Amino acid sequence: MLLRSAPRRLHLLRPHHLRLLSAAALASAAPAQLPTEWAEAPLACVRPATADASLFHVSLDLSAHRRLLASHAAAGQFLPFRLPTAPYPIFLAIASPPPPPPTPEALAGSGSVSCFDFLVKRLPGTPSARLCDLRPGDLVHVGASVVGSGFDVARIADARDVLVFATGSGISPIRSLIESGFAENKRTGVSLFYGVRNLQRMAYQERFDDWESRGVKIVPVLSRPDGQWTGERGYVQNVFSRMKNIVNPSSVGAILCGHKQMTETKMTRSASFAAHTSCRKLYT
Repeated sequence: MLLRSAPRRLHLLRPHHLRLLSAAALASAAPAQLPTEWAEAPLACVRPATADASLFHVSLDLSAHRRLLASHAAAGQFLPFRLPTAPYPIFLAIASPPPPPPTPEALAGSGSVSCFDFLVKRLPGTPSARLCDLRPGDLVHVGASVVGSGFDVARIADARDVLVFATGSGISPIRSLIESGFAENKRTGVSLFYGVRNLQRMAYQERFDDWESRGVKIVPVLSRPDGQWTGERGYVQNVFSRMKNIVNPSSVGAILCGHKQMTETKMTRSASFAAHTSCRKLYT
């Protein structure tokens, strides 16, 4: 997931006790200005993440920047990138989970997390495309610390069921959330509705089995599937509209990450839905 400018404070709406957190950005207390300190680090991996190469997996080797690695404390945080000749920096959501607390072995430099992973949408003529065209070993400048506070999952800590909605490259911070152990607790159910155009544009399919073993039910939603597709069709907001008649709104939490139209549609419909309920949802 990519932002052109620094993620700003999310605004909180409270229509009839419904808690909505806007998807305009992920970080609830991120600075609006650019970093004042930058670090130089090599790329460890650059390769297509989807069959049509519309999304790329980018891994950044931060073994020489332990302080930067340690600044990643929550899923949903961003890292600024400054690329040569690019007219503006870009902010990428970190796809890998936050590192665990350091052990003596990690402090000694063995067996510790040393990379950040990113899922980058390759948009021709943009800094993101330039990043995807680089090779392992190439150096890039990144912020000396991550930005933002990430997902405020404490807001839905008491939800019995959690609905997670992601579209396109918005699955990137959701991967971080799932692999940080978010679903591995006493919740009765965590469902991920992941919307893309077709299977050729769906990233992380190879991780679905692992995610489901962590307690997440995966529901792919395709807006333009081929004739052989038998799963959910359309857009994830349509799936939400159908599901709202069968979930108990008083015990459901929701996390959104993706296209602006998707998140705004859900917020509008959810506010209407909440007019006669006490539903409590987190939109991130």
